[in-house]
Order: sequence, then C-alpha cells, then structure tokens
Amino acid sequence: MMKKEIVILGGGISGLSTAFWFKENHSDFLLLEANSEVGGNMQTELADDFLIDYGPNSGLETNPHIREIISKIGLENEFIYSNPQGNKRYILKNGELQALPMSPKSFLLTKLFSTKAKLRLLAEPFIGKSEDGYYQSIAQFVERRLGKEFLDYAIDPFVSGVFAGDPRKLSVKSAFPKLYRLEEVYGGLIKGTIKGAKERKNRGEESKQSAKMFSMKFGMQSFAKGIAKYIGENVLTNSIVKSVEKHDNSYKIVYLQNNLEQEIIANKIISTLPAYAASKVFLKIDNELSNHLDEIFYPTVMVLFVGYEKQQIRRELDGFGFLIPTLEKKNFLGGIWSSTIFENRSNSRNSAFTIFIGGAKDQNRNWENPQEIIEEVLSEFQKTMNIDGKPNFIRHKVWKNAIPQYNLGYIEHEKYFQKFEEENKGIYLSGNYRGGISVGDCVKNSKLNFDRIMI
Repeated sequence: MMKKEIVILGGGISGLSTAFWFKENHSDFLLLEANSEVGGNMQTELADDFLIDYGPNSGLETNPHIREIISKIGLENEFIYSNPQGNKRYILKNGELQALPMSPKSFLLTKLFSTKAKLRLLAEPFIGKSEDGYYQSIAQFVERRLGKEFLDYAIDPFVSGVFAGDPRKLSVKSAFPKLYRLEEVYGGLIKGTIKGAKERKNRGEESKQSAKMFSMKFGMQSFAKGIAKYIGENVLTNSIVKSVEKHDNSYKIVYLQNNLEQEIIANKIISTLPAYAASKVFLKIDNELSNHLDEIFYPTVMVLFVGYEKQQIRRELDGFGFLIPTLEKKNFLGGIWSSTIFENRSNSRNSAFTIFIGGAKDQNRNWENPQEIIEEVLSEFQKTMNIDGKPNFIRHKVWKNAIPQYNLGYIEHEKYFQKFEEENKGIYLSGNYRGGISVGDCVKNSKLNFDRIMI
C-alpha cells in the first residue's frame, strides 16, 4: 500500500496551486485528479482560429503569488494583461447599453443612475452599522447603505455576472467579506475604501477594483497545465477518489485509477474537491459534514461562445462587455467581448463573444434542449449589440454545478468546516467554496493553507 505524507484531492486551480507550494518545499506529496486533464472548470479549446475558455476567462492579479507561480513554472511569456480598452464596462438599461461610471465626473454625468440615486450616495457615510451582518443579504446591505437604484443597476448585475447568483440570497458576510469588513471596521464603504487602501498596500495586495486583469496567451487552462507539468510525477490523473477513512493515526484514501481500485495511506489530506464531491468522499468519517456540504447550492450555467464577422457588428467594441440587471427581463446574464479583451481569441476577420446563461435566478429553465435556448438568447444578444445576421461560429458548454453560492446562513457551514478540521487533525477542506470563488482567491488561499499545514 502506497504511503504519502500529504495527499491533495482535486486538480483544479486550488489543488494545483497548493501542490506548487509543497513542490517548492520538497514535500512528500501526491495530487489525485479524476479527469484525464487537470484544470477543473478551467477548460480551453482551440477551434477554427477561435480560442474558447469554457470556465474562467481571466483572473485579477490581486496578490503577488500569481506572478510568483507563473515565473517559477516558466510561463511568463504566455502571461498577458487585458487590453486597456476592456476596462470600460456596460450595463443594460431600458434596452440600451450604458457605460458604468469609473470616475466621479463620469458618475455625475451618467444616465445609468437618476439624480435622486446620485444624491442618495451622499448619505452613505452617515449610515450606521447593521445589527446582524452575518444573516444579511448583499441586497439588504447595499439597499440600506446605497439605495435601491444602485442595487438594481450596479450590484444586481454584478452579482449575476460574477457569482451567477441572487443578491437577495447571497450572504454579504460570506460572499463579500471585504465589503462587509469596510462597514464593520471603518463604519462605511466610502470611508473604508479610502482607509483600507493603505492596509492592502502594506500586504502587497490590490483591491479587485484596481487589480490588473490577466489571462494566458493560449487560454486559462494552460495556467493549470503549466503547474501540473512543473509538479511532474506527483500528479495522478484518471484517479477518482471514492472515500477517505481513518486508519490508525493516519487516513486511508480509496480511489479508482483506470477502473482499478487503489489505496494510499496519508498523514495529511487537503481536499479541494467541489462540495458535492467532498460530501461523498468524507461520508465514512462524518455524516454531518456531508449534510453541510450537500446544502451548498451550485446553479446551472451555460457558457455560449460565438464568433461574428466584424462587418456584421454595427457598434464599437470599446469595452469588456455588458451585464444585465434582473429588471431588464432578458434570457441571459450578460456577455463579454472576448476578442477585445485579450489577443488570440479570434482571427482578424472575426470578433468573439462569450455569453452567460442561467444562474441562481434562472433554475427553472429546461436545459434538455440547448439549441432552443441558444436561438432565443442569440436573438436578444444580436439586438442588444446591433449585430446583423447570425454567427459563423458557435460552441457551448452547460455546467450543471457551476459556482458555489455563499447564501444566507453560510456562516453555519463555515463554523462546521472549522469544527470538522479541529476534530480530524490532518484533514483540511479547501476549494472555491471556502474563502472566495475567483482565481485570485483560490491562489491566495492555497498559500494560506500551505502555511497553516506546515506550522
């Protein structure tokens, strides 16, 4: 029976980043990945001169660990920043795309918010703290501090676009801890943004508002594959973890590799599996943990990638893309202008777009007929973008379990995860259902987990 000091479950960006730090430390470790390729939801395809990211299409350089990993694995020449033109964001309002204001002057001039809504922001520094922030939704938090119009036309589409979530259900404390902290520590968002900037600078971090957006020349999956190549033989693909159980003072991991059952004894286990997968793996150790993991909701999201000839597009592609507020009642969440943001996403004759459909507010949709969904969404998209004619390239992927939702009451899950780790020394729960869903969050948390494991 194989023995390892450390076994990492899952070869998404969380697991791979964690493995990177152990590789640097010359640790005795092994990473198990169920699929034939690493990356998790980082999946990239090259077809007909189009480069398609079906999962994360970019990341924000919010911490120095990202570049540290990129440099060490030898991918600096493939690391690219977004086109500055992509800094401009649009929101759909009354059927028209309105630029999201990015400066005080543009905020005063924008048609996205009424004069009443703009004046309402002046009251924000004088709004007191909430009595129970742990059980407050991001919708309640924003409406109380900034007003309903700001919720409807800024936060609602942002939450849908980033989390594929419902702002009425997402916990502000769990899903947006830094936003919540601005109120708790500084007494308000405006005061906290100003004062918190100094703290971030001292930590070598960037806020998500100011951090540079990055990707890889050949798509985001090349980031994951680059780490796996650097790690080498410590990565086992086609290895499906079936269970973990206690074995003396260690743990026995049972997994299938190419349909053959294998066992490993490990002193420490870092699970970066999705919550719904981890639930089954740890069932023999703790039923209650499985209940908590099963309660974490993952909505279905379709990623639709399309290409049009540039002559078909009747508007300037001068931004990142656009998001859609719930009030607009459209059949999709928004779209990004992929070939505007990053090089190499299409050939010179075409423009590429990625459209997002579904999410937490749209779970009653029948996903059995994707072609019907695609047709109705493209009709709306083309009208919004003033595109003449149909696309000449289409690809899509439906993620049945897309993004974990940090919904109201998530703090109870977080408390139990901590309790489980305390009672089962040597097991660490990680992944994007703990500490943030973004690429930057996953990389940052991988280093934090490595540090606490090595203490």
